[in-house]
Amino acid sequence: MAKKKITDEPLEKQLWKAADKLRKNIDAAEYKHVVLGLIFLKYISDAFEELYDTLKAGKGEYADADSEDKDEYKAENVFFVPPSARWSYLQSHAKQPTIGKTVDESMDAIERENSSLKGVLPKVYARQNLDPTSLGELIDLVGNIALGDAKSRSADVLGHVFEYFLGEFALAEGKKGGQFYTPRCVVELLVEMLEPYKGRVFDPCCGSGGMFVQSEKFVTEHQGKVNDISIYGQESNQTTWRLAKMNLAIRGIDSSQIKWNNEGSFLNNAHKDLKTDYIIANPPFNVSDWSGDLLRKDGRWQFGAPPVGNANYAWIQHFIYHLAPSGQAGFVLAKGSLTSKTSGEGDIRKNLVEKGLIDCIVNLPAKLFLNTQIPASLWFMSRNRNNGKFRNRSQEILFIDARHLGHLINRRTLELSTEDIQQIADTYHNWRNPEGDYDDVKGFCNATKIERVKELDYVLTPGRYVGLAEIEDDFDFKERFTQLKAEFEEQLKEESVLNKRILLNLDKIKYKNS
Repeated sequence: MAKKKITDEPLEKQLWKAADKLRKNIDAAEYKHVVLGLIFLKYISDAFEELYDTLKAGKGEYADADSEDKDEYKAENVFFVPPSARWSYLQSHAKQPTIGKTVDESMDAIERENSSLKGVLPKVYARQNLDPTSLGELIDLVGNIALGDAKSRSADVLGHVFEYFLGEFALAEGKKGGQFYTPRCVVELLVEMLEPYKGRVFDPCCGSGGMFVQSEKFVTEHQGKVNDISIYGQESNQTTWRLAKMNLAIRGIDSSQIKWNNEGSFLNNAHKDLKTDYIIANPPFNVSDWSGDLLRKDGRWQFGAPPVGNANYAWIQHFIYHLAPSGQAGFVLAKGSLTSKTSGEGDIRKNLVEKGLIDCIVNLPAKLFLNTQIPASLWFMSRNRNNGKFRNRSQEILFIDARHLGHLINRRTLELSTEDIQQIADTYHNWRNPEGDYDDVKGFCNATKIERVKELDYVLTPGRYVGLAEIEDDFDFKERFTQLKAEFEEQLKEESVLNKRILLNLDKIKYKNS
């Protein structure tokens, strides 16, 4: 008798494989709304039923409560789910050929009962390319998530699965996936470095809301109070905004200040008067059609009018405009922004340096982002670098070159490990904090005086300042050569004819240094 195969794979990975198997001929871009919508529906149904059972029991403060009274749920910040939209009802109809229509009607019913979800939920389940049998199997699959857990804990499990699936769909979509998803390791790094424990957190190009989820998670993990931070956001893509609203709701995060308009943050600033404590963002790189010609005299351009053909320095000044007097910002930008002098960008960068706003620059490794091969960097800025809870750093900038960190998770995508993130964040904190124990490390980090930055014409590329790492004396050329050759052989099946020719040439090279 064959033994049953035991898998050590995490629950979310097993679920992803099962859900992806049911996708069949549907594009990942379309299928993500099907799956994520069901996970969200399961979450709000679980939360509703937990409170429903409590109200029905009628004990203590809930004595004489009406379990079908919508106001009871509103008071507890729980979405009201009408009978025809509850998960138990959907599961009982999962094998019906009309299940797609049933789910769409459930989504409509939930939106009617909860104004904050109006226009948010997907109604894509009755489409012809979605096989009713596969949809029924998918409902059963989602129904088994957190089965047997306490309902209060199931919310955490469902939230984790939702976040994991967002990342997997982004990988499956490739370039398009990067438009709604910032790699989790990059978000974690930004949040770990900024440490948003308390105050207002703002992302004016918020995608699916990952920056906010990670900020709340950071506070919780460091024994802070989640209610001590409030979030504000804006997104120009309505489909992505819907994902953000669901992503935050499944985490129990108030998303009332996450705004959508199709004009975007430059033309239609939804939080015009907001001054925030933290900005965490990943704006699209090198956007040329940002309507800069219509905004030449905008009040946000305090350090120079950004070029019409590139939004990078418009984003930087948009962030600064929204910072409170002691506010801090951490954001991703194309690496070219560190050196560019096109259409006045060099002058704007000079003004930012001389005003003492730039705190730290991190050079990131390649292959981190799904939607672009453009090299990226992290910028950290602060309105007040003279005093406060950190030491006076107004006359220097910390440069970190992290290009050598990270590991490949597939042939095209790299990821920073927890240790990598901690190394970068600790370096920044040791330099920034009064009690920090900071030292320059050749090839990795350097605390550079502003005068030196001026000497190098305000170029902010970390490699210019950190120097080269110490080379080990026991470097084995032959061993490294063999390793490189093996890596080429590993990729031969998928690589071009050009790589085959390179491999043939490698075989002809003599080991001159051996």
